[in-house]
Amino acid sequence: MSRIKQARMIQTIAVTVTGAAALFVVSAALFLLAYIAVRGAPAISWEFLTDVPSGQMKEGGILPAIVGTLALTAATAAFSLPIGVAAGIYLSEYAPRGKSTRVIRLAISNMAGVPSIVYGLFGLALFVILLDFGKSILAGALTLACLTLPVIITATEEALRQIPSDLRQASLALGATRWRTIYRIVLPAAAPGIVTGSILGLSRAAGETAPILFTAAVYYKRQMPDSIFSDVMALPYHIYILATQVTGRPDDIIWGTAFVLVGGVTAISVAAAAWRSTQRRKVRW
Repeated sequence: MSRIKQARMIQTIAVTVTGAAALFVVSAALFLLAYIAVRGAPAISWEFLTDVPSGQMKEGGILPAIVGTLALTAATAAFSLPIGVAAGIYLSEYAPRGKSTRVIRLAISNMAGVPSIVYGLFGLALFVILLDFGKSILAGALTLACLTLPVIITATEEALRQIPSDLRQASLALGATRWRTIYRIVLPAAAPGIVTGSILGLSRAAGETAPILFTAAVYYKRQMPDSIFSDVMALPYHIYILATQVTGRPDDIIWGTAFVLVGGVTAISVAAAAWRSTQRRKVRW
């Protein structure tokens, strides 16, 4: 067998294996989404989305959990996005290429691999007990921000790296400062990647249970949060409670809650991907 035929055979095998793996992942994800939709869609109604839980969590709706999840996600975005994007800009555009920068990137990678329950214990020790924020939106959002930061930093850095250096050099050659080049040229071109990565990170935060278990979520609360120091119900924690603590509950309530959570996160992720694709088609370099 000639080397050319051998190389083509290896390429065919590689394409087949990777294609099969991609097909398996996509099929599993679609099956999971379809299963949740089939089990959860019958429970969706206006009352289910706008009422509070009742009958020892066996009746009523999930409005406090929806509002609590939105509040936690919004507060997490307010804390994590400015810090994460700024850190990504520094690592991509300003940080020297040396050992210290490599150590920082290694630390960020390690943060991304830390189990979420560890973040929950960290948030409990620091934000709830040491800083005395108590169980609150503030403590939960700060904990989720720590969880989300590695994703946002990495997404920002990778998006900035994809911008051709010729754009930077052309701007600097015309007399623009380094920051003006980043602000007016590089960031707008990298915005689709930054926004998409940030939304994916926040979507993960919206679905986390362990970090808010110790820092923000409560078993039952009829009132809506009135400040960042209020504790809240949250959709992922509510699913956990329904599945493990409430006996004799109708299964459609669990699947309906899961459908609302997964459907909301999926819709936001798809919208972000579509927006990114649209914006990238507008960019020419």
